[in-house]
This record gives sequence, structure tokens and C-alpha cells, in this order.
Amino acid sequence: MIKSRAWRKRCINLVDSKTERCKKEKIKIMKIKKGDTIIVTTGKDKGRKGKVDRVLPKDHTLIIQGINMVKRHMKKRDEKNPGGIIDQVRPIDASKVALVCPSCGKPTRVGYLVAKNLPASKAGEKERICRRCKKRIG
Repeated sequence: MIKSRAWRKRCINLVDSKTERCKKEKIKIMKIKKGDTIIVTTGKDKGRKGKVDRVLPKDHTLIIQGINMVKRHMKKRDEKNPGGIIDQVRPIDASKVALVCPSCGKPTRVGYLVAKNLPASKAGEKERICRRCKKRIG
């Protein structure tokens, strides 16, 4: 089936706009850092707590030990890698977790406070604060 020139031109423009959008895509700022204690708010691990092992800002995901475990069927490679069913930790989206405040111990959102009245070396630095109790986080 032969498409008209106008149709082909329209498709090329769509592809071009998509690649342009991909180039302009920014990495989201992660408010959860490595070592933070979190609680899962949705999914199969809802209600479970854990510490953040790794942050992947490009994908907006986190790796938390013991959370979002999957079973992987591995083929035997050699004597060192016997194969079988192996438990593996998979990344979980940052929108599915909430930070647990070290002060009040409740799930909270993260806010920022810009320090102004400090010495010149620390002036203008942002500090993470708990939105519930307004205390400093880590």
C-alpha cells in the first residue's frame, strides 16, 4: 500500500518532534538520598520499610534491600554459577515510596529550607526538612 507524500511528511515530523523531546528531557531531582529510611506506599510490598541502597535519578527509581524482590530463573553457566531460581532486587519507582522522618518516625514529604544567616561557606545551601514536624532530615 503506497502512502501519500503528505502522510509520509506528517510521520517524519512526528518522529522528529519525538527525538527533539528526548533531547530536551531533563533528569528529575531526587528528594530521597542513599541511606534514607523509606516506607512503600503502593504495590505488593505496601507498608514495608527499608533503607535505600542505590538511587537511579535517570530512571527516577530506587533500589532498596529486601523490597521488590523477584525470582529469576538462571541457566547453569559453570561450576561457579550453578544456576537455578535466584532472588533478585529490582528497582522501585520513587513515586511509590515515602520518606520516613528520623525525628517523628512518620512517612512524610520532603521540603527544602535555604539557609541564609550562616557563615559564608554554608550560606545559600539547601537543607531537607520534614513537612510534618519541620525538623531537619539527615
